[in-house]
Amino acid sequence: MTDPQRQPISPPPPPRVPPAPPPRSTAAGQAAGVATQRIPSQTLQQPGAAAPPPRAANPGVQASPNAAPPAASAAKARMPMRDASLSPGQPTLAHLTRQAFDKGFSDIHIGVGEVPRFRNRGEMEPTDYPMTDRATFMSWLREVLKDEEIRQFQDTLEFDGAAEYDYARVRINIFDSLRGPGMVMRIIPLTILTLEQLRMPPVLKDVCHSHKGLILVTGPTGSGKSTTLAAMVDYINKEMPKHIITIEDPIEFVHQSRKALIRQREVGIHTLKFDNALKASLREDPDVILIGEMRDRETVNTALKAAQTGHLVMGTLHTNSAVKTLERIFTLYSAEEQPAMRAAISESLVAIIAQGLCRTTDGKRAAFHDIMVNTETVKDYIQKGKNDEISALMEEGEYDGMITMNKSLFNLYQEGRITEETALEMSPTQNEMAMMLRGRI
Repeated sequence: MTDPQRQPISPPPPPRVPPAPPPRSTAAGQAAGVATQRIPSQTLQQPGAAAPPPRAANPGVQASPNAAPPAASAAKARMPMRDASLSPGQPTLAHLTRQAFDKGFSDIHIGVGEVPRFRNRGEMEPTDYPMTDRATFMSWLREVLKDEEIRQFQDTLEFDGAAEYDYARVRINIFDSLRGPGMVMRIIPLTILTLEQLRMPPVLKDVCHSHKGLILVTGPTGSGKSTTLAAMVDYINKEMPKHIITIEDPIEFVHQSRKALIRQREVGIHTLKFDNALKASLREDPDVILIGEMRDRETVNTALKAAQTGHLVMGTLHTNSAVKTLERIFTLYSAEEQPAMRAAISESLVAIIAQGLCRTTDGKRAAFHDIMVNTETVKDYIQKGKNDEISALMEEGEYDGMITMNKSLFNLYQEGRITEETALEMSPTQNEMAMMLRGRI
């Protein structure tokens, strides 16, 4: 049934200008039929300027592989492509992106019927630009997508991809909503910060020297998991002569081979399916395999197989603590399968690094951690399902590099980097944190 408040949008009129020249793509991009836009910094426009024409492309943008929705639903997303132009007072997308990058913002949120907003260290911050209309939004899309990619979004109502400027990569998600189409852009610096620059615990370097096993970096969305993993891979790259394969969706941080050989594969461009790439990686002579996300039991099974056969596997999960990460993995299996899985995890696991971000007193952000290292005692407790006892071991396992989130937050408070209010707000067990702040623990 058609929404009475939304007027149907007519199909795009015939082009009134010559089509843009085809993009220059590498072999991988030509094979997949997709591209990541590369946008030189000298093309940045000031607010109100006309949007630049489509530019040459390299592989990187991938449309959603899901089947197109019914024609009636897809028609709602149809918008003119050739008549798109910026409205008065509106910036180009390149200008918005540069502004966000220069101010250290992590995300850009734009959409029809909304004022553009930035995510400033965890909080949404509106801009002073006018409300976005459809013509402006389409002009922004044409800065980073080709016409056929815009049509793919109009057919599927979803689009995932990436663009690259001279100073940063941008992860893109485009979607439809009640007010109209919207887009979220995650700013990814081209420079990879080191573990020292991120002020990470020394144990993160220690676990990178493991020859085999499973390292999990976990936390909610926006907690810096990708940044931490990139720093760990960068450390291995600089220090060890190993072969590293990454399987990502999409590629975020781009690594250049140094002492290690790094090959990065993006789902939808360099492989058709995530699981296919993961299974194939076992035959590609890797030392380290980085998995973008441990999505399901098939991914966990393959990751465990790789860890058990002499590879170091690094992956992420969306869980809030080390113990909850174990529980999340075990819930993927039936009660009959769990004893075997507990044995497999206890033998393969190297460490679980659960991470969060909190605002510091100087207006920046700092990471706090819940780190479990798989010592012989922890291994025994995993096999027996003694999760509560594992938490107690982490409180006493500072010598092995373990730490709880409350202890990590308390250390930040003692260093003067966060306030008492922030420590309480971010604590998973606020009563215990309150006692620590009052000197009772």
